[in-house]
Order: sequence, then structure tokens, then C-alpha cells
Amino acid sequence: MPVLSGAEPFRQPGGETGVLVCHGFTGSPQSVRPWAEHLAARGLTVSMPLLPGHGTRWQDLQVTRWQDWYATVDRELRELSGQCARVFLCGLSMGGTLMLRLAALHGDAVAGVVVVNPLNKLHGVLPKALPAARFLVRTSPGVINDIAKEGAAETGYDRVPLHAAHSLRQLLARVDGELPQVTQPLLVLHSRVDHVVSPVDSARILGRVSSRDVTETVLEDSYHIATLDHDAERIFSATDDFIDRLTPPADGSEQRKSEQRKGARARGGA
Repeated sequence: MPVLSGAEPFRQPGGETGVLVCHGFTGSPQSVRPWAEHLAARGLTVSMPLLPGHGTRWQDLQVTRWQDWYATVDRELRELSGQCARVFLCGLSMGGTLMLRLAALHGDAVAGVVVVNPLNKLHGVLPKALPAARFLVRTSPGVINDIAKEGAAETGYDRVPLHAAHSLRQLLARVDGELPQVTQPLLVLHSRVDHVVSPVDSARILGRVSSRDVTETVLEDSYHIATLDHDAERIFSATDDFIDRLTPPADGSEQRKSEQRKGARARGGA
């Protein structure tokens, strides 16, 4: 099945610092591509996979399960770890959930985690009915394009396949139980107004992880797909600062790029 335009995976070799960037449920790499390309432009080694069942048609997602999605990011992390001195994880929505599971299970192989509007639980009545409803109804309305910025659009599915949604619910329950195993530095950015993921999910995550180095940032001008919204540049800048702070100064090219970027900001009055 052909991949939707813009939904292609992205990989860029670079320096000793690697970054794994992951999109969300029913979405595609298009939603986080500017984030990944920004990091690659800094000289970092970047991997942004296309999760199984995504980026084509919703029928393909219907026959995948959370184990398939997790296996993909687990493999990408292992490959980055073999190429780089340190690896950071960045994820949007369910992509953030997957990144938190990687952090919980891979320990010191992960240098830090950045999540944007991370998903922790499916709220409401429908999720509770999924175990039975998925055999009666194939799909429910989609959840893409929750973006405040005029003209911005997300490449994803306009339907949610319920077998996959049921598997997502199982993933969320599992990761919620694993959150105390997350000890790495953590940056959580979440929108004040989000029509897809409740802000209480970020609060739950922040309250359950064991990380001591934790930063929470509220995004005032964006909805769920904040990486394509008004706060995108703020997300990119915060990610830069987070990685810079946790990267040894002796890391040659990346350190010079960081200094050049900060100098450009100062000259521009930012």
C-alpha cells in the first residue's frame, strides 16, 4: 500500500547525539517532521519511523497491535544506540507514550525524554465499551487535525479502527504501570486546550515518574498537534535547550552549533 505524501519516515545521520522522534495514533511522521528536521539541521543523528499500520489507510491500522508499534521504536532505539554516544527520545501523543515505555525499559540507554501532549488514558464511556464494541462497529470518527493555526493540517486517518483502539487502551494501561521506572530527565510540554488528549494525562505522568530532573511547560496557543501549531518553534527551542543541557560540552560540532544558534538568537534580540 502506498504511503501518503508527507507520511514517509525520515532518517538523517549526524553527530554523537541521536534523537528518536515518534508520531501519534492514527497520525504519521508528517505531524512531527518539522521537529525531526529541525534537530537534524543541528547536526544530530535523527530517526523518525513510520509506525506499522499508519500513513497508508485506516484498514491497515486495524490489523496491527501495540506490540507492533512498540517493536518499531524499540528497534530504532537499539540502532541509534549502536551509532551514537547518547540518545534522546521525543514523542507526540501516543508517540510520547511509546517513548516513556522505552525510557522505562531501557534505562541508561536513554539520555532524556521530551513528550508533547502525551497520552496516558482514553477517557469517557466509549473506551470502556471497546472490548465488545470493536466486534460490532469497525470504526469511530477520527481525531486528526486538532490544530489552532489556520492553514495547518495533519496527515492521518479520518477514522479510528476500534480493534487498534482497543490495543491502544491495553498499551496505555501497561505504560501507566511502568511510569515509576522512568528515571531519566523529562520535559513535558502540553497544550492548555487540547480536544484529543486531556491535560490530566500530563499531570498523571508527571506524578508517577521517578525522574528528579523534570520540566513542565504549558503551551498557550496550540491544540493537540502542537508540533504543527503556533507553539511549534517554542517546542523546538525547548528541545534544543534540553538536549544542550544534558550533552557534554566536549561534543565538538554539536556544541559549536549550539553556540552559533544562541549567538544568532542574541543578535536577533530573541
